[in-house]
Amino acid sequence: MNICLTFEKNSFMKSYKYLFILMFSFFGLFSSKAQTPKSIHSFKVESLDGKTIDFSKFKGKKILIVNTASECGFTPQYEDLEKLYEMYKNKLVVVGFPANNFGGQEPGSNQEIATFCKKNYGVTFPMAAKVSVKGNDTAPIFKFLTDKKLNGVKNTTILWNFTKFLLNEKGELIDTFISTTKPTSDSITKYLK
Repeated sequence: MNICLTFEKNSFMKSYKYLFILMFSFFGLFSSKAQTPKSIHSFKVESLDGKTIDFSKFKGKKILIVNTASECGFTPQYEDLEKLYEMYKNKLVVVGFPANNFGGQEPGSNQEIATFCKKNYGVTFPMAAKVSVKGNDTAPIFKFLTDKKLNGVKNTTILWNFTKFLLNEKGELIDTFISTTKPTSDSITKYLK
């Protein structure tokens, strides 16, 4: 009788032990998935005017994210970014992220950047507040965009201003393009036709 009770008690304890292991494994797996956004739609960032750009509002459209600068040789790309935004407005959102990481080519304040973009290039697409796109102070959204572990697609090293990140309608990274790739080039527009 005692042998039977001991056996049942041990079986009972083993069952609970396995149940606890299974539960913790499940919750560990679940929480790690929740911490790793595979879509840009989980991000909200400050805009140049101090409001919020909520990427979940762009569901159903492609998104082109560009790290910008006002004093760069590639700054005239603002004009093509605006053309692209106007041409594909029903299926694409362009979002500019001013950054001063390369050659100190974005020294201005958010207000100065907003004035520069509007006055010189007629920019109407959303512009985020100035951020860092590399180094220890990299903005979380750029950590997501550049790290395959976070975006699930590829690692990207931002080499200079006007690097471009194209995301699909679900907010998943499609591809990245170096600074010399013009916004209106076929390598980008082929995804919009």
